[in-house]
Amino acid sequence: MVVRPLRLHRRPFVHLLRLSTTSAAILLAQRDALVVDEVELPSELRFGQVLVRVAFSGVCGSQLGEIDGVKGPDPYLPHLLGHEGGGIVEAVGEGVTTVSVDDHVVLHWRVGAGLRSGTPTYRWDGRRVNAGWVTTFNQRAVVSEDRVTAIPRDFPLDLAPLLGCAVTTGLGAITRDAAVTPGESVVVLGAGGVGLSAVQAAALVSAVPIVAVDMHENRLRLARQVGATHVVHAADAAGEDEIRVLLGDDGADACIETSGDPRAIERAIGLTGTRGRVVLVGVPSRADAIALHTLQLHFGKRLIGSHGGQAQPAEDIPRLVRLIEAGRLDLSPLVGDRVPLEKVNQAIERIRSGRAAGRILLEL
Repeated sequence: MVVRPLRLHRRPFVHLLRLSTTSAAILLAQRDALVVDEVELPSELRFGQVLVRVAFSGVCGSQLGEIDGVKGPDPYLPHLLGHEGGGIVEAVGEGVTTVSVDDHVVLHWRVGAGLRSGTPTYRWDGRRVNAGWVTTFNQRAVVSEDRVTAIPRDFPLDLAPLLGCAVTTGLGAITRDAAVTPGESVVVLGAGGVGLSAVQAAALVSAVPIVAVDMHENRLRLARQVGATHVVHAADAAGEDEIRVLLGDDGADACIETSGDPRAIERAIGLTGTRGRVVLVGVPSRADAIALHTLQLHFGKRLIGSHGGQAQPAEDIPRLVRLIEAGRLDLSPLVGDRVPLEKVNQAIERIRSGRAAGRILLEL
């Protein structure tokens, strides 16, 4: 008798989705408006995939960068957008263990716990629409398990998107990249979602002074509300002298630059002390360059490129939830306008103009 080896076959697709379409914002061409329309969902969930009904999505500067092509030509067009959200799990694919149906979750772009799945494919107008491991500018999203982290069901879903990027990046820029300790001085250039979160994180670790710099008065008022001890208007000619007087001859112990503007990066380097840390969170355009005299680096000044504050979602998100529940951290001031998905292009223009203070949320 011939004994044949037993072959085990894993089914590549495991869950037939009951819903066929979902509303989504589609990037068809760089430097153009997003198209909001119904797209076809993948018919089935694959190994390691999770279907999430997205309740709220943040609009991050990274999406503006994708639209504007700051990193160069986009080979994946057309595709969906968004990398920070809050929602409810509707279905899970084979192998998923960290979340279950009906769990409330944060959607995040940094890698968390669980499986790395393949990326989903949507369809629109007879065309393939690409998506990464997470998207949030769509009412229902097929995402990789390692891009979702469960949160308590009583945690406000409109605050959950902030834990997907802005707050974890700002916290990480202060505590991991710059490793700020109590009593050190911090300057934050740019008081958008990440900058305001960095201000809050600096206050949380007892930095002093904490200086926020921005072009817009509404953002500076918000920076004071969340922990800045001093604010400076970026266009004020005397502003830099004011910061230098405040910091003294030593300069800042840590300077967090969030805009990606080349002149702001140069300013951050100049304001930082001889042995200080410059953390670059904002991403400049490929066409931009900065002028840097490297001698100061030989004496201990450090120039650090931040990748999302080196956030570890599986660790950081539960810790942040505990801080919020204990009253040590308040994210509500960071939430700006709430707009429906069909007004996503107007929301983007509000961010570009600086009229928006705090994170704009898409209400899905």
